[in-house]
Amino acid sequence: MIHRENWKVQHEKLHVKHRGHEAMHAEMVLILIATLLVAQLLLVQWKQRHCRSYNLVTLLQMWVVPLYFTVKLYWWRFLSTWGMFSVITSYVTFRATRKPLSCRTPRLVYKWFLLIYKLSYAVGAVGYLAIMFTMFGFNVFLRIKAEDSMDVGVIMLFYGLYYGVMGRDFAEICSDYMASTIGYYNVGGMPSKSLRDNICAVCGQKIFVDVDEEGIIEDTFQLSCSHIFHEFCIRGWCIVGKKQTCPYCNEKVDLKRMMKNPWERTHVLYGRLLDWLRYLVAWQPIIIGIVHGINFTLGLE
Repeated sequence: MIHRENWKVQHEKLHVKHRGHEAMHAEMVLILIATLLVAQLLLVQWKQRHCRSYNLVTLLQMWVVPLYFTVKLYWWRFLSTWGMFSVITSYVTFRATRKPLSCRTPRLVYKWFLLIYKLSYAVGAVGYLAIMFTMFGFNVFLRIKAEDSMDVGVIMLFYGLYYGVMGRDFAEICSDYMASTIGYYNVGGMPSKSLRDNICAVCGQKIFVDVDEEGIIEDTFQLSCSHIFHEFCIRGWCIVGKKQTCPYCNEKVDLKRMMKNPWERTHVLYGRLLDWLRYLVAWQPIIIGIVHGINFTLGLE
């Protein structure tokens, strides 16, 4: 008996077993809804009162929980990509948290997480198109089984969204550490250094390099608060590092003004989608586990 037929038989047995248990099922649904509401309220309060600890615990959840299911279900493909991502990201994070900070580290950090961001965007988009491709029946013209094309789409969408969320959260942590180490940024107060006109507050290097000096020559960008940065640095700070304020004076950044082309605004929407999905990836499995525990305690199946 193939796997799909076996699944159908088990599904029919489950229906027969639970026939006439409508009251029990209604109670289970109420428990699920009540648990979701209480968990949501607690998480919102935690995030508002202690945002830093909430983000760190959430990041740890997203990093560890999928690993448990990967090992349990023998998903070796995901385990290999997870291991590669973890090793490189751990090295980049290690570099970002060193004191004194190397002048080359900020660019290394933003380049790596920008690469992850673009790859996750591309893989997620291809996965979404593959799902739509299957739902509209275009797979028939290419003689591809609906199950195969749908599986590929779902897997690619999951990979894109998962690594997109992870990359942005790690980038935010690294951004805070680097900017605080350089001294022109402070999370909760005034910076420890006074910013000069010719210094980029994100990387701490000179914006305009003299003829006889070594440095990087690139385009600059001026925020509405009149502070000037390397364009690559401020884009990495705002888009990849999830910051929407000036790294020196904390004035609000107009992201629409920063986006020169209309298609770039999709990156902002994608970033917001990743922030929303963080809740589903990190906390949903735990909430479902709590619901199962309550049902088991009450004798509900």
